[in-house]
Amino acid sequence: MRPSAIDEVIGQQHVLAPDKPLYQAIRSGNIHSLVFWGPPGTGKTTLARLIANYAQAEFVALSAVLSGVREIRKVVQTARAFQGSDQRKTVLFVDEVHRFNKSQQDAFLPHIENGTITLIGATTENPSFELNNALLSRLRVYILKTLTETEIALLVARALRDHESGLGRLGLHMSEDAISTLAAISDGDARTALNLLEIASDLATDGKITTDLITEIMAGGSAQRFDKRGDLFHDQISALHKSVRGSDPDAALYWLCRMLAGGCDPIYIARRVVRMASEDIGNADPRALRLALDAWDVQTRLGEPEGPLAIAQAVVYLSVAAKSNAVYVAFQQAMKSASESASLEVPVHLRNAPTRLMKSLDYGKNYRYAHDEPEGYAAGENYFPEGMTARTYYEPVDRGLEIRIREKLAALKRLDDETGGKKS
Repeated sequence: MRPSAIDEVIGQQHVLAPDKPLYQAIRSGNIHSLVFWGPPGTGKTTLARLIANYAQAEFVALSAVLSGVREIRKVVQTARAFQGSDQRKTVLFVDEVHRFNKSQQDAFLPHIENGTITLIGATTENPSFELNNALLSRLRVYILKTLTETEIALLVARALRDHESGLGRLGLHMSEDAISTLAAISDGDARTALNLLEIASDLATDGKITTDLITEIMAGGSAQRFDKRGDLFHDQISALHKSVRGSDPDAALYWLCRMLAGGCDPIYIARRVVRMASEDIGNADPRALRLALDAWDVQTRLGEPEGPLAIAQAVVYLSVAAKSNAVYVAFQQAMKSASESASLEVPVHLRNAPTRLMKSLDYGKNYRYAHDEPEGYAAGENYFPEGMTARTYYEPVDRGLEIRIREKLAALKRLDDETGGKKS
């Protein structure tokens, strides 16, 4: 069911509409090295083959999982032979190109530069992270999107009608509801949709592919994607984190369940929820961190189904809790200061003096014990290194418990000011 013409391709109109540069380049046969970045089943291999066909070029395919520099050299030798004999171009298609290491990627560079090959890579991972800069600078990146349910439905309907390459010769009937169900559980993956359709055609009775049959094939599940190491993984955890930060418990629950349904380790999610509690709630509601840790503990001790439910409880609580990133911002600023002033010594009055030698060196001398001071606070005392101006990193927000913390710090600041402020 691969399209034989560019106008037969379903989806990807953001790059394949007639007014788009890629469409025009394919139609004209004016090819260039590029990489298709997108989820499985979105047409990366199909488009690579179409590009070679329109350019009347030799099409050679390699898998980065199974190939190395040796195979690349063989392809280059073959490409040079085509160049010399009939001036024919060679399109080298590399599936999962992100699996090649740096030296393997570098092996392409001179041959792309001198025009021996036109490289078309396919990857489900972000090229910015997975391809080295030298190779990436020579490739145009095109992002392919997950197909919509409507587009999958069109693909399925076409396969049912096609008498030559599809199932049209079988005369199968499939209701709109059944097509919609198949489109939904295929999760935007055209390959999955066609594979499921083929299985359903083998099992169909009386020439009918029903909704019940589709559901039975999937055992009530779905084909949703979840790569435990790739972009989809990071995108979904990012969506969960941002939903919590944005105080949307419903969206947060949705992304939590998407990750769990896709096979994400609940322990990983629990760890990230703890991070959210510190980064985005902080001291505005310290209970959030305790609840996040409790959810992690439940998952560790009991597993499923109790664990994920406890994580869901924590996610909902964090979503509706008062928000503050004051501690997170303060920590980042303090880390920067610490790295820039690593050579500054601890002031003598703050040093411990457990030995006579240390006491003779005045360690701890003139230290003011805060509990003995009025209001339990040594007003004006400096705790920063000598020569370093006292700084303010932590700025509590006017939300949750940090309202009280802000008031407390303001009161202490007034006491400092009454003594002339903290001395550097």
